[in-house]
Amino acid sequence: MVKPRTGAERYLEQQKRDPEFRQAYEDAASRIRQVDELVRALDEARERQGMTKAELARRAGMAPETVRRLFTAEGANPTAATLIALADALDVEVVARPTRRKAG
Repeated sequence: MVKPRTGAERYLEQQKRDPEFRQAYEDAASRIRQVDELVRALDEARERQGMTKAELARRAGMAPETVRRLFTAEGANPTAATLIALADALDVEVVARPTRRKAG
């Protein structure tokens, strides 16, 4: 049985027919995925090192609840400064590298 779509889902589908909107939507989704992947990688590094979230927070000079929310909340949107502080505390490097964009 097909699940009925919500009004919001129907609206989004309609909006995505506009090429400009669709591109903006895909760009935003890509950025969100990249942030999520970076947060997951930092959390995995923390776990590999056997470090608690509270210990990581202490080392990064942050409140424990900030780190806990970052690693447990849906849709966390940390600043670059927060991510770099956590990476420094974990002794890992955040590296920017070129991406391969699909031709238009």
